Amino acid sequence: MTDDDHPKVHAVHALLQDGTTVCIRSVLPGDHEQLHGLYEEMSPDNLRLRFFAASHRSAEMAADRACAPPRPGYRALLAETHGQVIGLAEYEAEDGAGDGAGTAEISIAVADGLHHRGVGTLLVEHLVSAARAAGVRTFTADALSENHEVLRLFADLGLRTARHFEGPEVRCTIELAEDDTYLAAVETRGRGADVASLEPLLRPDAVAVIGAGRRPGSVGRALLHHLHAGGFTRRLFAVNPGVNSVLGVPSFPSVSALPLVPDLAVLAIPAAAVPATAEECGKAGVRALLVVTAGLDADQGRGLLDACRTHGMRLVGPNCLGVSNTDPGFALDATFAAGHPRPGTAGVAVQSGGVGIALLDGLSRLGIGVSTFASLGDKYDVSGNDMLQWWESDGRTDLALLHLESFGNPRAFSRTARRVTRRMPVLTVDAGRTDAGRRAAASHTAAAATRTMTRQALFTQAGITATRSVGELLETAALLHAQPLPSGSRVAIVTNAGGAGVLAADACAEAGLALPVLTAELADDLLGVLPEGATVGNPVDATAAVSEEQLRSCVERVARHPGIDAVLVALVPTAVAAATGDDLVRALTDGPARRERPVAVVRLEQALPVELLPTADGGTIPSYSEPGAVARAVAHAAHRAAWLSRPAGTVPDLADIDTGRARAVAESFLAAHPDGGWLDPRTCAELLACYGVPQLDWAWAETENDAVIAAERLRGPDGRVVMKAHWPGLLHKSEQRAVHLDLQGDAQVRAAFRDFETRFAGLLTGVVLQPLAARGTELFAGVVQDEVFGPLVLFGLGGTATEVLADHAARLAPLTDHDVHDLITSPRCAPLLFGAHGAGSVDLEGLEQVLLRLSRMASDLPQLAEADFNPVLATPGAVSVLDARVRLLPRRAQDSYLRRLR
Repeated sequence: MTDDDHPKVHAVHALLQDGTTVCIRSVLPGDHEQLHGLYEEMSPDNLRLRFFAASHRSAEMAADRACAPPRPGYRALLAETHGQVIGLAEYEAEDGAGDGAGTAEISIAVADGLHHRGVGTLLVEHLVSAARAAGVRTFTADALSENHEVLRLFADLGLRTARHFEGPEVRCTIELAEDDTYLAAVETRGRGADVASLEPLLRPDAVAVIGAGRRPGSVGRALLHHLHAGGFTRRLFAVNPGVNSVLGVPSFPSVSALPLVPDLAVLAIPAAAVPATAEECGKAGVRALLVVTAGLDADQGRGLLDACRTHGMRLVGPNCLGVSNTDPGFALDATFAAGHPRPGTAGVAVQSGGVGIALLDGLSRLGIGVSTFASLGDKYDVSGNDMLQWWESDGRTDLALLHLESFGNPRAFSRTARRVTRRMPVLTVDAGRTDAGRRAAASHTAAAATRTMTRQALFTQAGITATRSVGELLETAALLHAQPLPSGSRVAIVTNAGGAGVLAADACAEAGLALPVLTAELADDLLGVLPEGATVGNPVDATAAVSEEQLRSCVERVARHPGIDAVLVALVPTAVAAATGDDLVRALTDGPARRERPVAVVRLEQALPVELLPTADGGTIPSYSEPGAVARAVAHAAHRAAWLSRPAGTVPDLADIDTGRARAVAESFLAAHPDGGWLDPRTCAELLACYGVPQLDWAWAETENDAVIAAERLRGPDGRVVMKAHWPGLLHKSEQRAVHLDLQGDAQVRAAFRDFETRFAGLLTGVVLQPLAARGTELFAGVVQDEVFGPLVLFGLGGTATEVLADHAARLAPLTDHDVHDLITSPRCAPLLFGAHGAGSVDLEGLEQVLLRLSRMASDLPQLAEADFNPVLATPGAVSVLDARVRLLPRRAQDSYLRRLR
């Protein structure tokens, strides 16, 4: 039996604490001999701690139990490396209960000699995830009180654990409920393992370039030259069967012929040779691969990744530019870029080699430089998430720049980015914003294109600064690197030319920055230091006659004022300054580089888009060639400051939630509709009721008489009702003219029902009747389950115009309290909710509850493909859903935070 034949397949690769790759998978009958050997090779002490007695009969029985045919309520996972079983974790529901039992007993075994490497913890994490999916809520475990290792394992999981001592034994009870404490513990373990696994890639002691030849211009030769000329001080080899040396570097005919096993092998060989060469590297003990080769087909790519997983090698590429580390202790430049990156403090990870070259050149020119660089290419393994964790831990990086065209695990990426962004700016280019861009990204990286709104929600919630171009990325990086963050968006402009000030003012307004009127006190102060004829509005026109000292005094006064968050100085060269010998730029660079508030310069004559001007105290001030660039950079800095000023959001607890019943509703529907589909009104209402979503009163009718009876019950004080037709697949009722409004009296109800019967003969399955709703603001709330990103919650203006106006905001579920606030305040219709034009505000708390409950429903039910609440009627006194559509698909839950390699 193969793993694919097993009824409960679970096979993934993950990292131990030391960076070693292991396979975590379900136990198969063929594993009996190895499992028996796992126990047989244990010391008597470890056998006693595991079984409470050092009995070899216990080993046989344990192997029998794990390899028995699958049975309800039992699950066993093993860890193996290089085909050798090194650990086992299993649970069995108590009292012989089957799947869905609330409590199960867990046991763990780890091979002698492999303790303290995280094997048991990793197995338990995966077993916890499997148990949760099966409905298990609690683990119990019995251990000897002297078994400190297993007790420490349980205590350090991050789950709520209780101990009960009974003589020499202790009973542990472990609650499996997932919370932020557990996720943080998993992240901490994962970060340590991830960083350890990247050591041979980014800090190798020996490197071999496979495919480096004598032909000038070849990629392999260029890589070898870069490594050799870039100052790599560790062992360096070439692998080429036809030569003894390349560029003075010793060459060997094969990896197995090398005098020592390299940590990193760089492959610059034809695509057809990549899988076999990767396998050769793995068997030799190589720990990391960098594959620059492009054009691998599906089979070749699968063979490459299989070799890496089997032999525990981390992989960058294929189809990439390479990696570099400017740490003086390594000086690793395994790229074929034109020049060597300048050492510095910016971490860079890209998928496009061309973008990587542009960023390396730009950062070197600015003087910011690079700490580590990774061109991820087709991103089979090492990803942006890996690099963020490396930069977080390397002690050198203070600025992270990303250019990612695809995301493998966005939820894990989001949690990592939220943490890292609290410590350093994380900037990205929002690539693939248009349909053409998404098609190009998918074609370029063989990755699925992602929706613009979904990706932007990810960036916003994670605190990532998303720019629209490589140029804007560098312009923003320059400001964040050189200047403090502004505490708000209030900008003062100082200029020596009125026209330049107008351009700067327009750019600031277009970027969403405010230009406050200067206070009378500040204005009088400035008039006292500026030449005659100066105007002290905002912009401050210091005139062409301003001297170097006058400009310095003006800027210092403005930068100290508490009503200003940032200062933009727009300068043009004048004959007046030239004649007097005044250097207006020096007026800024002779002062302190890092004032209390950020200061940036615009010089319209500047040749380069952005420069960093050195200051007398060793710092820098950013200088831009056009006002729009600096305005965008300041706006990005202000958004980052605002994000940092808010505490991390929390997912609120909700009352009246019945997740078990909701899952039963979904499973029942999918049992009757194996391909999924749209819920009928009654099932839809039942599902919404499980989450306490407020719905307008309604009734279902399949006959004319039933409709009359229902209408009589639902009529409000005005006596009017609404009738909506229904049949499977009906989505847009208004377009189909499947709604009758303002029905009064039995005759109108009968006439409406007959109209539907006539026009929709053969389709109509029934009608929904509701009382005519009160006046209020019609809103839209919905969710779509993105296959890559998970559930995305949308909110905005509703009614028939919702798709035409597209006034929506979006955030990824689960929503925090901050996310809900942002959803409600972001759409253009937001003023209507807060009482614009003297009207009272709607029930904002009720609106928040609808969004939170929708988010919870989407998070609980992976089968929820999409849901539309339209309209959601909001009034000052209440919020209720007038119409709801929900579509389910047969999908299984994925544990996004489970530690595993791509």
